[in-house]
Amino acid sequence: MASSKDDFETRLGRRFRKKALLREALTHSSAAEGKAAEPDYERLEFLGDRVLGLVAAEHLHAMFPDDGEDKLAARFNALVNRDACARAARRAGLGAHLVLSAAEARTGGREKDTILADACEALIAALYLDGGMKAARAFIETYWAEEFAAPGDVPRDPKTALQEWTASKKRPNPRYDVVERSGPDHAPRFVVEAVVEGLETMRGEGGSKRDAEREAARAALRQAGVRV
Repeated sequence: MASSKDDFETRLGRRFRKKALLREALTHSSAAEGKAAEPDYERLEFLGDRVLGLVAAEHLHAMFPDDGEDKLAARFNALVNRDACARAARRAGLGAHLVLSAAEARTGGREKDTILADACEALIAALYLDGGMKAARAFIETYWAEEFAAPGDVPRDPKTALQEWTASKKRPNPRYDVVERSGPDHAPRFVVEAVVEGLETMRGEGGSKRDAEREAARAALRQAGVRV
């Protein structure tokens, strides 16, 4: 690890009772490098995503009492996605404490959005398992504070925005193709391509097909110069 776990625990404001949980949450699958396998963060990521979702949903339900389900869902999707998780991970300084293979570290693994986002969700799960919902909520409220404080406009779903853009250009609707599915059943990983006439084919990753489609659409919109 590039920096000590004690330093990271100080930053988190929590001393883990089960140190192995923290190690697991910070360990990327590349770390084994042919050695005896040690637990990586994939299983914890599955749980952390659900804990984050609950805290975000509670927050939105309290903050926007007049919003219906559709508006709340749009706000939720803006808070619980790869980009938001990666930003939170950077605020927490998580990258410096990741356990990676030498090769992954050399190729910038500590700054990759996908790795940071997945490890952030795993860390939320580790906090939950070690200290209950109070510990997990404290982390989320601290490192999602900027997301929660964002302007109140309802964000557009990237798939909807991309379809509106193609319609405005009189082009066919976007097509989404699953090009890869990996990971265990409890924590799958999908890679989806967004095929849009006039744009390069863009890819997105996510823990569900729907999330991967959103990320691919978001990438296509960035290429088209459209902000979501």
